[in-house]
Amino acid sequence: MQRNVLEYLEQGAMRRFPDKEAIIDGERTYSFAELARGAKICATHILQRRDTTHQPVVVFLPKGANVIIADLGIVYSGNIYTNLDTKSPAQRVLGILKNIDPFLIITCRPLAAQLCAIPQEQILFVEDMFSGEEIDVDEALLFRRLEGIIDSDPLCIINTSGSTGIPKGVVLCHRSTIDFMDWCFDTFAFDGTERIGSLSPFYFDIYTLELNLCLAKGSTIVIIPEETGIFPAKVMEFIAAQSISFIFWVPSIMVNIYNQGLLDRFSLAALKTVFFAGEVFPTKHLNGCRRALPGARFVNLYGPIEITVDCTYFVVDREFAEDESLPIGFPCRNTDILILNEQNETCGTGERGELCVRGSSLAMGYWNDPEKTAKAFVRNPLNNRYPELIYRTGDLVYRNDRGEIMFLGRTDYQIKHLGYRIELLEIEHQVLSLEGVANACVLYNQPAKQITLFYETHRDVDVSSALIRKKLAEVFPKYMLPTAFHRMPELPRNPNGKIDRNGLVAMLRGTA
Repeated sequence: MQRNVLEYLEQGAMRRFPDKEAIIDGERTYSFAELARGAKICATHILQRRDTTHQPVVVFLPKGANVIIADLGIVYSGNIYTNLDTKSPAQRVLGILKNIDPFLIITCRPLAAQLCAIPQEQILFVEDMFSGEEIDVDEALLFRRLEGIIDSDPLCIINTSGSTGIPKGVVLCHRSTIDFMDWCFDTFAFDGTERIGSLSPFYFDIYTLELNLCLAKGSTIVIIPEETGIFPAKVMEFIAAQSISFIFWVPSIMVNIYNQGLLDRFSLAALKTVFFAGEVFPTKHLNGCRRALPGARFVNLYGPIEITVDCTYFVVDREFAEDESLPIGFPCRNTDILILNEQNETCGTGERGELCVRGSSLAMGYWNDPEKTAKAFVRNPLNNRYPELIYRTGDLVYRNDRGEIMFLGRTDYQIKHLGYRIELLEIEHQVLSLEGVANACVLYNQPAKQITLFYETHRDVDVSSALIRKKLAEVFPKYMLPTAFHRMPELPRNPNGKIDRNGLVAMLRGTA
């Protein structure tokens, strides 16, 4: 029985083909032997700083091979990795660091200024780890650490949006990751020939699949440079030139590529598998992509971060009308999906309810936040015979006549936008803290894919949308900033005095 994800590397790619390309990062290529050696050097440096286990270590580096090496080094040392977005505002980064309280931060000197508030003894520069000076790697010590990691131990922390302005740290364990990856291997028959076009950030959960596919099967991760990733035409040119055969992207990227007619300009004969998740893929655009890539298999995956990457999947195996919704499909193996109504009863076919999940894929909870953990990971209301937890996603779904799960939307104000999960209340929280703002309501205009802010100001106070956007940019990454602003004399209210959100939604839809 596999106990930890490092066994994918040790018994998989490293054992079978140590000299094969593991990572292609620009002009630099790393073999699996080099990857393992670098990770062990990193682990040695970590243990020289503190001989500890099951503690968080933050990786604050630009996307690249060094992030992968650092993550694996952290796991070799028996600790927990968490990757942060180096482009996030300083206030958000410091908020995450305060919540996680890592004993060490791995970064590089060009980013040191962003961590000036952190004591130097907590910082390990990647340049110092690989300065050319030999370091004695105690293989026996690292082997004992590896032997001591069991499947219920924490593996990583993925930070996501929180309603109070403080991001939540979702703790994933080795068991849940192995459970998901083994299902993935069995279902899609990956054989190690895959060349993975890695476009998503490494602080995103798509990275979990890319990394472990590489370690277990010997597939090659080809990192798409950040300067390339912002230009769809350059992305297409890159994946064609690199003979990319597997991608796992959010739909908005594919939609943008399709809208610009780029699928007709580039030959992607090598592309065999397209995974997508994180938001709804418009059927019109999906159909167009499938027509342009007849040799590729398209797979829709669904799942919040709390479910270790994804928990349902749908292999697009038939034609869909442009006004027809795409299913999120069926549960992944060893995962059970419950659809519960407001009375916590099982919904029948066609009856909408909240999607809840049980199984090994569940996260361990939220780091340093037992209260939020207890609210989200709750006792299974269908089972009063022994303790069993389920995760309540807050997503509304139903099963169609084929038994496929169909996604309807959110039960609260949490959204998926550009592949990121965002809680609108977090944005409201910051807007309301701005001087001169009397009230605010943030909604998501789904057809336009716009985060929309309705706000009112105090009498005789002028608060422009430009000022609000500027202030929010100091706190939030770009993908969380509203792009539509509506200043109102007074926000509409329900009879109970609450803001009439439904009325504002109707206004957005032009039905008010």
